[in-house]
Amino acid sequence: MKKLLRDEELDRIAERTEEDLDRLAEQLDSGESPALRIRRGPGRPPMGSGPAEAIRVRLDPDLRRAVAERAQAQGVTDSDVVRSALRRYLEAS
Repeated sequence: MKKLLRDEELDRIAERTEEDLDRLAEQLDSGESPALRIRRGPGRPPMGSGPAEAIRVRLDPDLRRAVAERAQAQGVTDSDVVRSALRRYLEAS
C-alpha cells in the first residue's frame, strides 16, 4: 500500500524544488550550462546485434493476461516473454 505524504512533507518537497529551480536559474544567468553536467547511467544493456527498437502491438485481453501470467511464473518481464515467443516462431518458420 502506498504511503500518503503529509502536508509538511509536500511543503518540504516543494521548497526543495523551488530552491533547485532558483539555483538552476542563477547558473543559467551566469552562463553555466547545468544540463551538460548531468551524469547519465550506461543505459540499457544490448539485447542483440545492435540497438533495440521498440514497436507497438495490440493484444486482446486474454493474450495479454497469458503473457503477464507466463512472465510472472518465469520471473521475467512481459517483453522477455514476447521476444522469446517471437524468436521461437521465426525460427520455426
